[in-house]
Amino acid sequence: MNDAERRFTRGLVEVRADGDQKRTIGGYAAKFNKLSRNMGGFVERIDPGFFAKSEGDGWPEAMARYNHDDNRLLGTSEAGTLRLKTDGTGLDYQVDVPQSRQDVMELVERGDVTRSSFAFYTFEDDWSMTEQDFPLRTLLSGQLVDVAPVNTPAYLDTSTGLRSLAERAGAGLEEVRAAADQGDLKRFLGTAPAAVIDLAPGGQGDTHPLMELRQRRAELMRRRTF
Repeated sequence: MNDAERRFTRGLVEVRADGDQKRTIGGYAAKFNKLSRNMGGFVERIDPGFFAKSEGDGWPEAMARYNHDDNRLLGTSEAGTLRLKTDGTGLDYQVDVPQSRQDVMELVERGDVTRSSFAFYTFEDDWSMTEQDFPLRTLLSGQLVDVAPVNTPAYLDTSTGLRSLAERAGAGLEEVRAAADQGDLKRFLGTAPAAVIDLAPGGQGDTHPLMELRQRRAELMRRRTF
């Protein structure tokens, strides 16, 4: 499994009224199909199915932590103090803030803390180009680690994404990093030229019928998609 990654969302964290008078805050920790800002040579978007496995498994061991800090735990999915769901917009969370973390509640109420973030592991991603011909990483599936109201956006460590691209392109990680620094990642996303098998008679006479049949089978297998 790759290293955990963090991303933040430009969405408001808000106080949410609860019928049981619980002190609850919440917001969108992630939004689907929204292009990120430039992450150092590429942009990202989150596929709506990215959290499907975590959600199907009941959000195992998911936590809410202020600024992703282990010492500032706010709630957990196992205890029911953190509630997560996905909808057409993204990943929404609600967490019941404990009495010992009323400072976090006050910061949200006053508007000092306005953003959310989430940490995750990536299982599968895909690389392509945007309509503006810029490298695009799409997060397809992964596991949620935590959600977090944050006052400082997380440092965007893009090592995992660049490692994924390097593996896809069969290139060295340092080579890909250097290309990212130069804004030249798209050279790793070019489509390889199609192999051409000439079945017409050549300089050595007609192709033997058995060889021709094998060549046609090889060409069909090359074109076949699974």
